[in-house]
Amino acid sequence: MDDEPPAEFVAFVAGRLASLRSETARLVGGERFAPEVYTEVLTDLAGHWRRLCWRSRLSHRDAHAEYLDRRLTARTRQWREEQIYPVEVSVAGHDPWPAPATPPTPAALYRRPAPVAQTVAHRLAPLLPTTARAEAQVLAEAGIAWVHAYRRYVWRRYARMCGGIVLLIGYLVQFMSQFSTPS
Repeated sequence: MDDEPPAEFVAFVAGRLASLRSETARLVGGERFAPEVYTEVLTDLAGHWRRLCWRSRLSHRDAHAEYLDRRLTARTRQWREEQIYPVEVSVAGHDPWPAPATPPTPAALYRRPAPVAQTVAHRLAPLLPTTARAEAQVLAEAGIAWVHAYRRYVWRRYARMCGGIVLLIGYLVQFMSQFSTPS
């Protein structure tokens, strides 16, 4: 695993981050706890990115999106089980008691809007590139998830190496004890 996220991972996160955030906020009951859940989901995805790329190529399906959905479900369930207090989840966009609509007055229907004084800068603004960088947040989220996954990968590699060394030493002790006993 590389220590920098590949461009495909960043592009995938850019395409799915808004929907992932909204879905996570819906599942955990608000925007307050959503970042801790979707960051873990992206970290899980980053840890299995290479394997999912191969699965997508071999099966001709979007294995990344399927894995993202499965991990979102599992991480949300895990998050709910860790909560001390019950979590209220409401369906977004459903208002059980909608407010009665008031019809506009006839004078408001036929009134002209007030003229807006526009300068040359206001008219040229849509033609100029924006200074707000939306991709910076996507790049930060992808980078954070990738770094967390890389750290997990390194720690698991150390654990496997230590486990292998313990098994090798145990085998050598067993092997030497068999040959050192007189027959």
